[in-house]
Amino acid sequence: MKANQDRFPLSTMARLLKVSRSGFHAWMERRPSAHAVSDKLLLAQIREIHARSRGTYGMPRVHATLLRQGIHVGRKRVARLMREAGLRGACRPRFICTTHRAPAGRPAPDLVQRHFFADAPNQLWVADATYIPTVAGFYYLAVVLDVYSRRIVGWAMGSHLRTALMLQALDMALAQRHPSAVIHHSDQGCQGGFNRSSQHLKSRRCLWGDQRGGCRS
Repeated sequence: MKANQDRFPLSTMARLLKVSRSGFHAWMERRPSAHAVSDKLLLAQIREIHARSRGTYGMPRVHATLLRQGIHVGRKRVARLMREAGLRGACRPRFICTTHRAPAGRPAPDLVQRHFFADAPNQLWVADATYIPTVAGFYYLAVVLDVYSRRIVGWAMGSHLRTALMLQALDMALAQRHPSAVIHHSDQGCQGGFNRSSQHLKSRRCLWGDQRGGCRS
């Protein structure tokens, strides 16, 4: 009734809500309770802590900060006040590990030795995979980059992180560039048997070896 008293007559609202006008006026003149006053003061402190954290603190950190300041309140009370005020903390994104090294797999030799330089295109390619959070879930992106031009020469995206995704990115790079001798380098992860360590491709065709996967020269 208080929020709409400028739009509708009090008598009409009181009749529809089945309350008395005298009761409404008594409520308007009633002083706030001690608990309401305490909540208001506590909320001001919560807002200050939340603002100092640049909006990153959620209930646990706000509550811990209040305790360090000597303000002993319950966690549920802090959570209620923050919820009513629309204060939320920043959620840390879920970490997805995209590299799984096979403990029994023998890594291919490292032909790069941390020297990520190339004098011409199609001499050194580097590859990796990452994840992209979406509304429908995580999608995975595999890319192949030419070190000389820093251009993506092959990529593939899918809802899984298996060998096929890595091969699609590599096949796109091979089909677009037709290299005669290129070093394909990535970390020593193993996705479904695909050894993604350094591999030396001496032709456009990739010859697959034993169960540990990988390209062989």
